[in-house]
Amino acid sequence: MTRFLDDIRTARCRIAPLALGDVDALTAITDATVTARIHFLPEPFTQADARKLIVQGTADNRFYGIRACTDGALLGVVGVHGGPRGRDVEIGYWLASDARGRGLATEVLAALMPRLALDYPACRVVAECHPDNGRSQALLERMGFVFTGQPGRRPGRVVLARSSQAPGRIDVC
Repeated sequence: MTRFLDDIRTARCRIAPLALGDVDALTAITDATVTARIHFLPEPFTQADARKLIVQGTADNRFYGIRACTDGALLGVVGVHGGPRGRDVEIGYWLASDARGRGLATEVLAALMPRLALDYPACRVVAECHPDNGRSQALLERMGFVFTGQPGRRPGRVVLARSSQAPGRIDVC
């Protein structure tokens, strides 16, 4: 069954669930600059790790590829975790090193937030962010997230939250 989150298009990219055909590209973009910030990703991130991440996905715990509209190249990943049975939806993302600094994260989150509001209308969306990641904190604040004063479940992280109806949990690298 296709979900409303399963195909999102923006001006520059398409967001859709990762598939086994993405193993090589996912391995390539998940380098040490990503694994150093995301505690559950091993270093080095291997093809076996990529395959495991893709295969273990469920409707309420899935990783989506961020692909260039022009050629379909994998630019990054967005994870959506939690949902109807819980109170929170968590979103995490990382971008390939050559895709950073171009406004793609802003574009992706701006497209994703309205879809989350439709799929999870009663849920709070939360993001865990490391305090030294000022760019991601600024992005989250622009998207309507506020600091909760709660520590994150992940080492050294703080929790930001917003209503799913606001202008989502995000683990940003």
